[in-house]
Amino acid sequence: MADHPLIAVAREALLALPHRLAPAPLPSPWDAPRGVFVTLRHNGSLRGCIGHLAPTEATLAQEVAACAVLAATEDPRFPPVEPYEVDELDLEVSVLAPPEPTNLEGLDPRRYGVIVTSGHRRAVLLPDLDGVDTVAEQLRICRAKGGIPADAPLTLQRFTVDKIT
Repeated sequence: MADHPLIAVAREALLALPHRLAPAPLPSPWDAPRGVFVTLRHNGSLRGCIGHLAPTEATLAQEVAACAVLAATEDPRFPPVEPYEVDELDLEVSVLAPPEPTNLEGLDPRRYGVIVTSGHRRAVLLPDLDGVDTVAEQLRICRAKGGIPADAPLTLQRFTVDKIT
């Protein structure tokens, strides 16, 4: 079975490293610029994940290609992906809907990703992650990612994603 067009764009961008790929725009519904996260996994383990809450590129294809490269080369949690690893990676593209303000009652870690803000600190967590089953766990992870103290007040936003594997 052929890869979804967004997965194909991400994989082509990784195979082109260290060069930057300029992918052609995709047909509707994958043509409008959107926020995107690209997640890389190797043997089921996270190998990189980087994205943008709002588009930074002119097309969705360009956004996916840019985030794939960043996930492979700039995720500070991992060393850069080596060329021999690319064929072994499982890729996931999460295309984000625009975030909306919410409160605790409006969160559901299976359905919604969350953006937490406290002062100048901010963190993001995608929805439907293994091991994240409660709002409390979702917020605990976000506080840790953003360096936000447990007692600091939060502003919450939620978003949905189209997850493509």
